[in-house]
Amino acid sequence: MERKLETEEENRERDNSIYFKEGLFGFETCKRFLPVAVEKDSDAVLILQSMEDDNISFVLMNPFILKEDYAPEIPEDELKELGEAEEKDYSWYVLCVARTPAEKSTVNLKCPIVVNTVTHRAKQVILDKREYGFRHTLGELTRREKKIC
Repeated sequence: MERKLETEEENRERDNSIYFKEGLFGFETCKRFLPVAVEKDSDAVLILQSMEDDNISFVLMNPFILKEDYAPEIPEDELKELGEAEEKDYSWYVLCVARTPAEKSTVNLKCPIVVNTVTHRAKQVILDKREYGFRHTLGELTRREKKIC
């Protein structure tokens, strides 16, 4: 059996990819994704591209930029599924449904994605907090944050 050698670019992509053991809700068959920053050196907005299906990608946003008091908490056993790490090694993102105008775009604060940046394992979780919903508009979130300032 002939083994295909990976190109240097494919190798680099695999190193930066993240792995979802259970996939994302509704997309359980897609396990490996490549996060691509929309703006260089910023994790404010990412495109999460499936490495198994070119037709599947998601827009992710950093929830702490949208809502400074965002405080996701998940059980320790769920975090351990991602591999051992310190708190600083976890990155959190929320899925965004882009709409026009941008203020009508929504983010899902209830079911964020947590990524262990050391092991590159990721998981979508469901938070127990009532104040986090499935569809918060960007307009609603930016208005709230401006009132605080």
